[in-house]
Amino acid sequence: MKNRFTISLVVMIAVLYVLDQLTKWYIVLNFPFDWEHEFSTRVDPVIQGSGIMNFNIVRVHNTGVAFGTGNGTAWAPFLFLGIQVAALVWLTRLFRSGFFATRALKFAWAFIMAGVLGNMTDRLLQGFFRPGAEALGFFENLTRGYVVDFLDFSFPWIQTEMFPYGYHWPSFNVADSCVCIAAALFLVSGFLAPKESKEKKDEKPAKDGEEAKA
Repeated sequence: MKNRFTISLVVMIAVLYVLDQLTKWYIVLNFPFDWEHEFSTRVDPVIQGSGIMNFNIVRVHNTGVAFGTGNGTAWAPFLFLGIQVAALVWLTRLFRSGFFATRALKFAWAFIMAGVLGNMTDRLLQGFFRPGAEALGFFENLTRGYVVDFLDFSFPWIQTEMFPYGYHWPSFNVADSCVCIAAALFLVSGFLAPKESKEKKDEKPAKDGEEAKA
């Protein structure tokens, strides 16, 4: 039973990974990009003018991580690729050791693995498809890798000095969504764990008492 559930988690990771890569490559192949100014020349509005939320499909290249941290810096490709590889090894070892004890934690592990694999694939491959890649060496192209983001949300009713026309959430992708879902599951599991431990503790004396009575 345990092995079947683990296989289901692996299948889940594979499905989320494929979905992430298919959506990203659709964007790369269908949204023209101004490489000189690092800007997409196509924006597809999905929700506009509601006053609550605007949603566009865009093409954004991010060499950094969440919220664009490190984007455009020379050190970002090396550092974040190394962090992702280390994260995969660490998460795999934790899973094998039984650290993810509950079903919620196991699902969180699957989501975060899919997210890390999806964005790591971008960093490893996308640099080789940039213009002029054929004239550069392997490691040079590797350092030019980036993550493809395409889901773009803004909220016109949240107006501040920094966002006079409304708050704009940094663009993201399916892999980023998987990581956020994993974080939410980890948070929920943190609240549920004490309750589950208490229930198991309460059950044990009852069982011991029944055995003594028998």
